[in-house]
Amino acid sequence: MQKLTNIDGGKPFDWGKTSQDYAKFRDVYPQEFYEKIVERGLCIKGQKVLDIGSGTGVLPRNMYRYGAKWVGTDIAANQIEQAKILAAQEGKDIEFFVCKAEDIDYPDNSFDVVTACQCIWYPDHKLLAPKLAKILKPGGKFLILYMGWLPFEDRIAGKSEEIILKYNPDWNGKGDTRRPVWVPEDYNRLFEITHTEQFDVKIPFTRESWHGRLKACRGVGASLSGEKLEMWNKEHWAMLEKETPEQFEIQHYVAMAELTVNK
Repeated sequence: MQKLTNIDGGKPFDWGKTSQDYAKFRDVYPQEFYEKIVERGLCIKGQKVLDIGSGTGVLPRNMYRYGAKWVGTDIAANQIEQAKILAAQEGKDIEFFVCKAEDIDYPDNSFDVVTACQCIWYPDHKLLAPKLAKILKPGGKFLILYMGWLPFEDRIAGKSEEIILKYNPDWNGKGDTRRPVWVPEDYNRLFEITHTEQFDVKIPFTRESWHGRLKACRGVGASLSGEKLEMWNKEHWAMLEKETPEQFEIQHYVAMAELTVNK
């Protein structure tokens, strides 16, 4: 269970509660997302990559085919358990272990790339930034990645957010708009921002997969009580049956920042 003053007004959340839904429904990044990373010469053959806040290992499992050697860490044991199961089922040799990002402990110059996908808000960057600078090789990269839906432009995303906020009004994942990915100021002295990029994508869903994607977010499955979660389940599913066909697309945007270590 985590509780951070800058997240949802300090309301506790536990990603471990979402692990099965996360494993089933959060693997939604389009091929273009991975190709943009490879175009930067990152996470490819000959490189060793550390993925912090790895969750169920979505990033390393999908990028495994490009040849890098991956290590994934996450604070939630249930998430790492699912990551290991999925990697084994897929025949992928990826090392996963439970660890807070701030507690990683590797020798100097261990990694070519560190990735942080959908998790940049959670670590204590005063502790993490110098650790990443230490374990990255000279010229190594820290890649921050984010993909979010656009509730003001996509009607179904907006209706879904309204229902989340009915049961979790403190959730501050609401109201996303296109913006550069956040780079904490703790990295300014140790890294240089060498590339940023944003682009739009439309992600296909079924009613079941969009419902599951929402359930696996911090504002729903990770934080709602059992009673409120059941109420959300019924109301959100009823909205989908009324407002959507069986298959539809949700408008998203992707933002990424590449930081190069100063050493």
